[in-house]
Amino acid sequence: MQQQISCVTLGVFDLARSRRFYVDGFGWKPVFEQPDIIFYQMNGLMLGTWLAKELEADMQRTATGASAFSLAHNVAAREEVQSVIDRLAKLGGRLLRPADAPPHGGFRGYIADPDGHAWEIAWNPGWPISPEGYVTWGLT
Repeated sequence: MQQQISCVTLGVFDLARSRRFYVDGFGWKPVFEQPDIIFYQMNGLMLGTWLAKELEADMQRTATGASAFSLAHNVAAREEVQSVIDRLAKLGGRLLRPADAPPHGGFRGYIADPDGHAWEIAWNPGWPISPEGYVTWGLT
């Protein structure tokens, strides 16, 4: 089996609020929109935001929450971490952890989207970002 993830879909409660966070906060452009779902073309995968009740019906499972994982958005420079967190907070994000330097190096902070999904905003000098936005393992 090929080692890849093709789509990450987040259950959201208010699609317009979620769209504002991702479009105005991150600056991402939807590639597909319907009244209950939006897809964003990422660098090698799709990110979907789908009304939670519709996602639950599709999975035939009741959602249990968004607390046991985090997504990450890496930036090219240390200075960008706080500015991205600040912009996202102004657009409905909730600060989880102020930006600081973890023991393993780099710089990071955490913010939750309007539906509680945790995002790490990080700079890691050992993870180069290509012009296309691909992050690669650069530590040896």
